[in-house]
Amino acid sequence: MAEQPGGGTRRSAFGGLTGLRAALGDLPGVTGLDRLRTARAQATLIRQAFRQPEWLDKVTADEWFRRIGMPQSARKALWDGIVIGLTGDKTEISSAKVPADLLVTGARRALASRTPVSIGFPTVDLDTLFIAGAEKRFADAGVDVRHRAVVSSIDVADGKVTGVTLSDGAKVEADAVICAVPVWNVKGILDQVPGHERIYEAADTLTPVPIVSVNLYLDRSIGMEDWGEILYGGEGVLEQVWDRQRMHGRDPKDNWFYSTTVSAAYDLIGKTNAEITDIQMDMLRRYYPQAAGAQVVHSHVVRMPRSTFAQRPGTAGIRPDQRTAVEGLALAGDWTRTDWTTTMEGACQSAARAVEVILEYARSRHHS
Repeated sequence: MAEQPGGGTRRSAFGGLTGLRAALGDLPGVTGLDRLRTARAQATLIRQAFRQPEWLDKVTADEWFRRIGMPQSARKALWDGIVIGLTGDKTEISSAKVPADLLVTGARRALASRTPVSIGFPTVDLDTLFIAGAEKRFADAGVDVRHRAVVSSIDVADGKVTGVTLSDGAKVEADAVICAVPVWNVKGILDQVPGHERIYEAADTLTPVPIVSVNLYLDRSIGMEDWGEILYGGEGVLEQVWDRQRMHGRDPKDNWFYSTTVSAAYDLIGKTNAEITDIQMDMLRRYYPQAAGAQVVHSHVVRMPRSTFAQRPGTAGIRPDQRTAVEGLALAGDWTRTDWTTTMEGACQSAARAVEVILEYARSRHHS
């Protein structure tokens, strides 16, 4: 659902009649000849995404859109937001190849599963969703979990992993290791791994992208029509609003709880909490008439200065594979090579691939 300034809404889709209208250039704010230009540019975009020209990783998404003649009105209505949503970064920074690859991945997955690409959300807190179950599984299997055990190096001998050395000098022996640290922390850990220079190059090349989220507790409803809405033209200021009442069945008897998300929040990350809250409220009042008199009961600003990474032009292929040159050692993380980028889906896929590398190694040892 896309929210317009002043309160108008427009539901978007890539299938059915709504999808056909969008394909023909019928987008919010796109009028006259721009509809024809949009339809033509979108057809070119899809064709070049599936049959990529060799220059695609040499230009930004912004340059790609200009080359194919995508009208600014269509970019404002849809395409700039799609790039930020897919890559987490701005069109003038992200390589054009990144959103192109992701569009192809999404289309192929949708065709294979016969299910439209959609957004899901947890209905419980993340500790309950991820940690509680993992802790139980570890306990049942007799796994020893060590907290605050910082690794300074992964140890290798004769081409095989032997364990890790902790920052206090203690050594932990291991038959297999999965290195699942953020890209910003990997340098130094893999010094004993052949080819680590190439992995470290990724750490230098994939520059950080900030995201800012705000939890807003208001004294009234702002009148959202859906559980999540995108603000038309809100890139870099306030892109997405989430109605936590609808999402979690919350009773708003004391206050109404909304969350906001801003990707590529370069302009917000350095501002004070009060400034960010004021900016967010000004935007909500512009888009939601019922928010005009809303007062903030409480707000909580969450800054993530290294939430994800930018893939600038020329970085195609820089993300390393999960398999390393060392037997028993695999890499995991959204920054490793996956079908996705800067997403939980990419992180999950990398973890599955890393586990398969280790299981393959374990099977080969068993049969040898």
